[in-house]
Order: sequence, then structure tokens, then C-alpha cells
Amino acid sequence: MDYKELDVWLQARNLVKTVYVLTKTFPKEEQYGLTSQIRRCVVSVSSNIAEGCGRQSNKETVHFLHISRGSLYELETQIILANDLEYITSDINAILNEVERVKKLLNGFINYQKRV
Repeated sequence: MDYKELDVWLQARNLVKTVYVLTKTFPKEEQYGLTSQIRRCVVSVSSNIAEGCGRQSNKETVHFLHISRGSLYELETQIILANDLEYITSDINAILNEVERVKKLLNGFINYQKRV
């Protein structure tokens, strides 16, 4: 199966859009700090899913999926920190729910890859 058809990859792409819109309102002084870090994290999620799917073995694939999962946890923490710093003016539950949805899909995909 092509990775571009995977629900986990599609949802991770949607998360990128959500995060980019969210971080547009962050203070300009955070452009090279938290904003940049959050954006790199979210891009890393879908990128590592794609890279993992392009690898030769399931072991390699799972390794990159674990990196993707680590980026999701990092992203979640950074969103919470941005909220603590009052950079987020809307309710963060929607974005945290979206992160959680991608986590669940990714965990399911990791478990599938381990069984194949």
C-alpha cells in the first residue's frame, strides 16, 4: 500500500495545517523559537511515516514510526507550553484531540507493522 493512502499519514498532514494556522498568531519574537520548533515537530510526524514506509524491512519501518510518535509527544508538550505562555487564545482541546487521534492511528500502525 502507498503511504499516501494511509489514514495515519493523511491525518498527520491535516495536523500540519492545523498547527501552521495556530502558530500564525504567535508573537513575532517566537518566530525562530517555539513557533519554529512546533512546526518542525509536526512536519516530522508525516515525514517519518513516509520515510518508514520507504524502508526495506519492517524493523526499519517501525523505527521511523517510533520517531514519528516521539515527535507527536514533543508536539503535544510544546502546544501545552505555548498555552501556558498564553500564545494560544483558543481552546487547546481541539488540537490536543487531533494529536491524540494521530497518536492512536500511529500506535495501531506500529502494532500492525510489528505483526506483518
